[in-house]
Amino acid sequence: MSGMLLRLVCTAAVAAGTVLAPAPATAVPEPDGPGDRSVAELLTDLQSLYREAEKATEAYNGTEERLEKQRAETERLEAALARARLSLHDSRGAAGRLARQQYQSSTGISPYVRLLLARDPQGALDQGHVIGQLARERAQTVDRLTGDEEEADELARRARAALDARLALTERRRKERDEVLGRLREVEELLASLTDEELAALAELERSEVARDQEELLASGALGDARPPTAAGDRAVRYAVEQLGKPYEWGAEGPESYDCSGLTSEAWGAAGTPIPRTSQEQWARLERVPLRELRPGDLVVYFPEATHVALYLGDGMVVQAPRPGARIKVSPIAANPVLGAVRPDPDGEPLRRYVPPELPEGATEGSDEGYAGYAAPTAEPAGRTGPAAP
Repeated sequence: MSGMLLRLVCTAAVAAGTVLAPAPATAVPEPDGPGDRSVAELLTDLQSLYREAEKATEAYNGTEERLEKQRAETERLEAALARARLSLHDSRGAAGRLARQQYQSSTGISPYVRLLLARDPQGALDQGHVIGQLARERAQTVDRLTGDEEEADELARRARAALDARLALTERRRKERDEVLGRLREVEELLASLTDEELAALAELERSEVARDQEELLASGALGDARPPTAAGDRAVRYAVEQLGKPYEWGAEGPESYDCSGLTSEAWGAAGTPIPRTSQEQWARLERVPLRELRPGDLVVYFPEATHVALYLGDGMVVQAPRPGARIKVSPIAANPVLGAVRPDPDGEPLRRYVPPELPEGATEGSDEGYAGYAAPTAEPAGRTGPAAP
């Protein structure tokens, strides 16, 4: 059990009279009651655990993406090495034939002596040109053999280095997978230690905080007037809306479940504009735009480390895969601390006429199970395909 979790459980056990103390089923904690501070502290710690789990998940996603590229590079080098070895084999065969021909045709008599003794000196000179041409061809064969040997040696070295890098990434991915599972188990243990009343109080406090933050953001004027998306942005939004209600799953990128950046990367991939897989890379490599210039399809990035991302829907709302135990839903843009926004298609032309997608009933309410619906983490992310071994 982590130090943070132990502190929380001990606090819950000894804080008699607070909201975390055992209470009758009818004694639901009041938001403004004396136990409000304890609920707030618990919510902060729980959100911190979720944030650490998502940070570990995005690190895993980044390593998995690099591993996939490394697999492709290793396979490319192995194929090139096989071709080089075949060419080397052919060159060695040609060199062997030349060596045999030279041995069989050698007489020990100098070409100059043969020229002096020849009955037809001009014919001997012509024959000398032919012999010179053969010599040049032999030299080219030797050069080709030398070049093939050097190329094969270099490709073998690079193939070994690529395989070493692939093995190192595989080990790193394993450690990051274990980190994710450890973080999620901390969340699971903490939630399992709470009563239904405490879980309900946490969910209610979170909703009220999000509503307050959203109201403050809208009142500040940080969001500008409504803007239409591009054709690609429209396709990305409609893809994301079609995923509403599907579960969050760490490391997943569809089609049955997603994590936060799995949803955004797949939405833009379906729109014909591939983007980086992780929220950090999306923040680092895509063009940044002010919040006041947001248009549907843009990506809203959260937390100082850029560990969460959502897709802007319009009217101050986003589509997001929130966290383990929750489902893809429409949320206020202020559902998490906003870092900034990026645009996958900065050169796209906004649509002249835009009809937003129809949202299913209850898309913004009742689509999140709160904390009671949390499921135990799985050993491997559900959305990954392809071989896991190096």
